[in-house]
Amino acid sequence: MKKVAVIIPKYGLAGGAEQFARILTDRLIALTGYQYHIFANRCQAVENNVVFHKVPLLTFPKFLTTVSFAYFAAKKIRPNNFSLVHSHERIFFADIFTMHGIPHRYWVENIRRKRISLFDMATDWVERRLVLKGNCRKFVAVSRLTKEIFLSRYDVSEEKIAVIHPGVDLPNLTGSEAVRRRMREELGIPADVPVMMFVSMNFEIKGLAEIIAALAELKKQKRNLRLVVVGKGNINKFRKAAAQAGVGQDIFFTGAVDKDKLTKLYSAADFFIMLSRFDTFGMVVSEAMAAGLPVIISNNVGARDIVREGENGFIVVRPSDIVAKIKILLDENIRTMMKANALETAKRCTWDEAAKKYSALYEEILSDKAIPEQACVSNKVAH
Repeated sequence: MKKVAVIIPKYGLAGGAEQFARILTDRLIALTGYQYHIFANRCQAVENNVVFHKVPLLTFPKFLTTVSFAYFAAKKIRPNNFSLVHSHERIFFADIFTMHGIPHRYWVENIRRKRISLFDMATDWVERRLVLKGNCRKFVAVSRLTKEIFLSRYDVSEEKIAVIHPGVDLPNLTGSEAVRRRMREELGIPADVPVMMFVSMNFEIKGLAEIIAALAELKKQKRNLRLVVVGKGNINKFRKAAAQAGVGQDIFFTGAVDKDKLTKLYSAADFFIMLSRFDTFGMVVSEAMAAGLPVIISNNVGARDIVREGENGFIVVRPSDIVAKIKILLDENIRTMMKANALETAKRCTWDEAAKKYSALYEEILSDKAIPEQACVSNKVAH
């Protein structure tokens, strides 16, 4: 039986990459029938047919975090003779590397715009070693945006880079109208008032300030609209900003919620909005579409790959466009059409579809690896 090593520091715990790795691996187990070994420092409970290997991790001094994980992962992986090594983290070698982020130095210099620290230099060193010397056969970008930035940093053949979007689980929308009424009653929002929804664990970088400003402008234009803000962030800061903008009573902060509650909140909304300064993909975008919500996102969100302008959502290029895009979605007839399109898009972006694409990559890599081995055997026979 073929054995696959899956590497990520925190498997299945909170976080986009961590959940991505768990869900994808679960689907691949069912699809491929291979034996999967998880190499992680921390791990959520795994299936019976999955083997967990704890990888030590040094968090002090901080600059050793990435380096130590890569070092200890290598020590544990090498003796096991795996058919394929699939990493979701920067390590020293892998057959396939899923890039949940962008090149680290690019992130620090162009997105965070901060001085390079010792931690950043160490992380960049591990990343360069993987990309340039790690014998990686395939790099998987979660969006075309991620791929473009990766290619701007590294001189790698474009043929070695695949783009596979994160999947989404389609919720059961049966009875969603009853859930919608109940959730709106809980929030204190009238049934006939349009609601836009924002979900994030970082309010600043995801554009909540710009959304509040747009809501205030729409209120000046006598447009009736509410905003539901879900997730972690500096709630007090943004409550104060909303009050100063005159829309304090129009915004509802729920805090962080579990997946079941989030699905119910999607049912209470009419469309989704997220104006990130940068997002490699933005899994909440496809989640919103799966709930039947048209979306408004910034041009800096990798999920722009699945947004068809005016059909299932809108892409904001200039800040001055935000209010105009929202006003279009205040038309119930337009929303109804776009909701159906959003749901159809999500149906083509499920985790099962993502797993099929990864499975095809696995087979391609395993086939390529088998050719040198066969050639080696032939040479031995010839001699």
